[in-house]
Amino acid sequence: MKTEHAGHEKCGLFTREGAQVPLQGVEVTGELLGGHARVRVRQRYLNAERRPVEAVYIFPLPSDGTLTAFSMECNGRKVQGVVKEREEAFRTYDDAITAGHGAALLDQERPNVFTAQVGNLLPGEETLVEVEFLQAIQVEEGSVRWMLPTLVAPRYIPGGTQGDRTGHGVADPTNRVPDADRITPPIGNVAYGLKMDLLVDLGRAVVVESPSHSLTQEKDGHRVRVKFAKGEVALDRDFVLTVRSEDPSASLTTLVTHRQGEYPGAFALTVVPDLLGLAGGPKRQEVVFVVDTSGSMDGESLPQAQGALRLCLRHLREGDRFNIIAFENSYRTFSPEPVVFTQKTLEQADRWVAALRASGGTELLQPMVAAVGGVPDGVVVLLTDGQVGNEAEILRAVLTARKSTRVYSFGIGTNVSDALLKDMARQTGGAVEFIHPGERIDDTVVAQFSRALAPRVTDLEVRFEGVEGSELAPAELPPLVDAVPWTVFGRYTTPGKGKVTLKGRSGQEPFLITLPVDFPAASDRPAVEKLWAAERIRSWESAELDGRRAQRMKERIVQLAVANQIVTKYTSFVVVEERTGERRASGQPDTRVVPVNAPAGWAMFGNAKKDEAAKIGGLPLAQPFMDVDDDEAERGISAPPRKKLAKSVARPAPAPAGGRGAPLPPPAAAPMASMAPIAAAPEPMARESARAQSAPGTPAKAKGGLLSRVIDSFSQGRAESLDMEEAAPAEAPIEQFEEAKEQARDGFDVNALLSRQLASGLWDGTGAGPEPVRQARATALALLELLRQGITSNHALHGTQVKKAVDALLALATQLTGAPEVAELALGVAWLVAAGPRTRSRIVQAAQPLAGLSACIGNEVALRQHVDSLATR
Repeated sequence: MKTEHAGHEKCGLFTREGAQVPLQGVEVTGELLGGHARVRVRQRYLNAERRPVEAVYIFPLPSDGTLTAFSMECNGRKVQGVVKEREEAFRTYDDAITAGHGAALLDQERPNVFTAQVGNLLPGEETLVEVEFLQAIQVEEGSVRWMLPTLVAPRYIPGGTQGDRTGHGVADPTNRVPDADRITPPIGNVAYGLKMDLLVDLGRAVVVESPSHSLTQEKDGHRVRVKFAKGEVALDRDFVLTVRSEDPSASLTTLVTHRQGEYPGAFALTVVPDLLGLAGGPKRQEVVFVVDTSGSMDGESLPQAQGALRLCLRHLREGDRFNIIAFENSYRTFSPEPVVFTQKTLEQADRWVAALRASGGTELLQPMVAAVGGVPDGVVVLLTDGQVGNEAEILRAVLTARKSTRVYSFGIGTNVSDALLKDMARQTGGAVEFIHPGERIDDTVVAQFSRALAPRVTDLEVRFEGVEGSELAPAELPPLVDAVPWTVFGRYTTPGKGKVTLKGRSGQEPFLITLPVDFPAASDRPAVEKLWAAERIRSWESAELDGRRAQRMKERIVQLAVANQIVTKYTSFVVVEERTGERRASGQPDTRVVPVNAPAGWAMFGNAKKDEAAKIGGLPLAQPFMDVDDDEAERGISAPPRKKLAKSVARPAPAPAGGRGAPLPPPAAAPMASMAPIAAAPEPMARESARAQSAPGTPAKAKGGLLSRVIDSFSQGRAESLDMEEAAPAEAPIEQFEEAKEQARDGFDVNALLSRQLASGLWDGTGAGPEPVRQARATALALLELLRQGITSNHALHGTQVKKAVDALLALATQLTGAPEVAELALGVAWLVAAGPRTRSRIVQAAQPLAGLSACIGNEVALRQHVDSLATR
């Protein structure tokens, strides 16, 4: 397709070739409700050229969103789109454009990437294109976290050029990313912005916040309307909204239905399981941590990930097995094989993690295959901010390599491609979280990791009694995980009341829960039916079929999607505006591909020549960024800073001698760069570890125990992690803990304290006496401080580590006979922080020989006074 330069006047936004960009702005409106979000994305186009043009805009939506409406409004007339089979929709669009009518086409390229083509935009005429989507949301512990992506960011495109182009992206198709030309919009000088008007209504009073944008709020009872404080902002980062209930104990609606007339109804059943009471201890865990160390993790992301990893390691129990993989263009491992979690391997892992540095690209496939292969029945925890193009290839490889591995992922950064991470979570029984700059990564990762190790029920079956439920989605039911909302969609033909029984297994033990349900004859919640259809289609799309069965499944998907007017990879929305007279165009319109912003926080280029394309993962970019005027800056639209391109983005694979970059070898041929534990590392690596420990921002080898380092941190008034101390004094007596703590209460860091927990669950102590006595006292004082911060064994984030410490103190109690005061302190604090009756009963039994403790152990106030007096001696 040809592209012309605009006329004499060059005002407004231009493509790299000099043609004006017709997209003027994006507006988001909608409602965030208790069970789902209904959101409308309106794109405003204006053709400032002298002849008709076609606009092509590649944009993102949430991967778990369900597109339910598409319309075009021009010349005062609004026309609704219809869903057709993808090629049929394109033919309808192309025929309309060729005939001179107006038309718009919406294709799904990936679950989170879409292309809007708006044809025959007339000179001087404004056209509005509106996309509406539904999204199921989870209210967990009274809170919701909702994210709206705003641009399709550059992504790593591996492989050699292969195949014909069918899209308007800047990358060519490759043998590993055959649709690369459909998912790579050009990056350029962008002045169009984003406006928002969102109504939040969870049916109760809520607190609304955003770590990504400044907001204004209008409250009307429990309803909150939010907008951007600047009115209009740049589309350069995901919009993240957190909504938490003022009453976190408020419960979820467990059953939502839709039924009209005599047609079958649809339902969504949600359960929040409480599995802490399951009998039997958890089995030994096997965990592999996979951390992205590409160049784009430089800055705050990698140190935060390192801190989170250290905390996660301390959630393991002695005897568990673990490994760590760091990746960029290649990858390396902490150990060739998973190692047993002991104090020695914990210290080695701490040093290895501290030595990680950010550089290189984002080659995710090989480390993920190695990770799931290393723990075929365990857990993989992935931390990454990367965008990759070969999502389908990675997902296939992971599912092929795993046995029953669960993958828990964390998307870190301002623009994360969520499709791959959500697919891996859904198809492996894991979960995914997204962390925006400004949000604490350590809290989020540790909370998610606690859920990964939490009690769960597998092999689930759903049985109906008194009512009939059918066509359940997802077809393969995900496991029940303690305190995590679990939802199943389905249909019912006959109204009535009955029961639903969930049956499964927790380890070797049977599990059963029965819930009452009421399927009404009439209910007006149409979103439920569309969400059911979308979830059913996702289940069908993930089926591994070939030949005639695969073709029949495609036909089935198209049929259900057309019946419910849902966009899928096989169906598209198309809308046609029939035109007559002078509004009917002649000839083919020139195509204008809309450039997008560079992601916020990416180190981008400046000073590049206009005729020399910069590269991102081998992809050419549109013209370099230009400064914006004061009016645009006031609206929050600004050009990214002029910096050199980050290594993680700009570094293509090394070229062989005498030629251009060769395609990466297949996974099987890729050598694995492994590293033995530090204790067994070669001398050069040992020197590197030593340098890393002495560098600012990394742990130094401290002579003293935890509390001396705490005291030093307090005395310096530092709020950062204790791992930042380079020269903590070892001689500070343990008794100064309370005094120093009181002097620097505002600087106390819970994560810093928890990061010093030993593999055994204890803390290390200083001073006189045998090691068990020192460790018991140090552990009791640490737990006492956590208690003062409101943290006990039932804490959602840190409860696992507290319980681990309590169990360790119980095991240590028999070695404290020569130090009765320390024994009383240790067991008394353990009773205060232990929430479970079984654990408290064990503590009471262990405390029987201690008269002073036994006298007050059932009275919480008296016990608190008793341990406080012991702690200050």
